[in-house]
Amino acid sequence: MVEALNKELFRQAKRYIAGGVNSPIRALRAVNVEPIFIKSALGTKIYSEDGLGFIDYCQSFGALILGHAHPKVIKELNRVSVGGTSFSLPTKLETKLAQFISKAIPSIERIRLTNSGTEAVMSAIRLARAFTKKDKIIKFAGSYHGHADYLLDCPGVPLAFKEQTLVAEFNDIRKVKELIKHNKNNIAAIIVEPVAANMGVVLAQNDFLRSLEKLSKEFNIVLIFDEVITGFRLIFGGAQKLFKIKPDLTCLGKIIGGGLPVGAFGGRKEIMQLLAPEGKVYQAGTFSGNPLTVSAGLNTLKILSKNNYYNSLECLTRYLCEGIKQRSTKYGIKLKINFIGSMFSLFFAEKEVMDYNIAKTQNIGLFKSFYQGLLKQGIYFSPSPFEANFVSTAHTPRDIEKTLKAVDKTFRRMAR
Repeated sequence: MVEALNKELFRQAKRYIAGGVNSPIRALRAVNVEPIFIKSALGTKIYSEDGLGFIDYCQSFGALILGHAHPKVIKELNRVSVGGTSFSLPTKLETKLAQFISKAIPSIERIRLTNSGTEAVMSAIRLARAFTKKDKIIKFAGSYHGHADYLLDCPGVPLAFKEQTLVAEFNDIRKVKELIKHNKNNIAAIIVEPVAANMGVVLAQNDFLRSLEKLSKEFNIVLIFDEVITGFRLIFGGAQKLFKIKPDLTCLGKIIGGGLPVGAFGGRKEIMQLLAPEGKVYQAGTFSGNPLTVSAGLNTLKILSKNNYYNSLECLTRYLCEGIKQRSTKYGIKLKINFIGSMFSLFFAEKEVMDYNIAKTQNIGLFKSFYQGLLKQGIYFSPSPFEANFVSTAHTPRDIEKTLKAVDKTFRRMAR
């Protein structure tokens, strides 16, 4: 009956929505599961239209660090919404959020709010090109920075756009140097996730980020940190604060919107002042900085700033990851786990995962079996072997223990 309901809802959706979903990953094709239609959520739990509940480790792909429907955030949203939802005129709340972010992330001297991380990245790259008067950018294989044409390789993207984007392997500074050498006078920007989260969680090794910072300064290249996921996720501030790196521009999203659509980019004043209306680089958005998003984001950041959640989040995440690893060893299942702070990924692989090439060697079939096994027991992980999972402040030791029991049962079945 449950499966039949999901199939019927998906059938109806496909009649009117392209592919039946408004973002491809929601179709759950990567894990061979029918899409799950969600009715509501609270804390760590999401509840489907058929009445099933799941402990959620996706948390809207990291946006909900406080968990679903945090009461203080919802209360403030209700209060603000009665005064209007969008004005396309400035509000004091926008300035308050901008001030809060700038104080937490000193490299952001000026900021501009957008409606998504994709918009933020598009605008940051446009600014970098205008500032340096150069065209090409360097990105890293397996990293996702939104669906702008020059950041994707798919049908519909002109070859001329692709030629402006050079691709290196994450953690391979030699390849970056080589690309700079062969395109010395035409690299406008290097864009990087300080913790890769879209090939699964992959940590920067040794002095990789520091070397990128040094190269950027040496060759007049704008260093862009894509902190859409890591911003306010690892510590209060960005990963740049944790790693002591100062990028020229930073892109934010997810957490700074408190669960509502948001993006932001900011950085050095001399770069940001090129933006219209102060400068000639155009960027705009009718709904940018709308009072609902700004209110949810501001209240989320205030809650995070007043509570020392980060240590407890890391402890819970470590306990979960070590528990999963112990159980994989118990059943002879080859598994690598990468985690930092409250984000983690599982790789059914033999080698430590340090870049996209290694990530692609994982056993996708085992991941699907693992995912499906957990789902049947009410545990919802991010539905791809190349996505990150997240622990929120709403997660409890009881949630972790229930998850580990489900993991044990799933591994036992997989080992047969």
